[in-house]
Amino acid sequence: MKFVVCVLPGEDIMIGHVYEAIGDPDQHGMIRIIDQSGEDYLYPANCFEAVTLSDSAGHRLHDALARMSA
Repeated sequence: MKFVVCVLPGEDIMIGHVYEAIGDPDQHGMIRIIDQSGEDYLYPANCFEAVTLSDSAGHRLHDALARMSA
């Protein structure tokens, strides 16, 4: 699991919020992010910085984000 923090505001993303990322940025500089709705969308990769978490913290955060969007 990969997580990123928003560092530039955008449509439906907020500065300081942590999001789960699916894969790496593509050749067009876009990254697929799971937003608060639980759906994944493409956003400009420069809006985010990678966050390093332990495996345990990553799993707990993934589960918490999934519960929030349910």
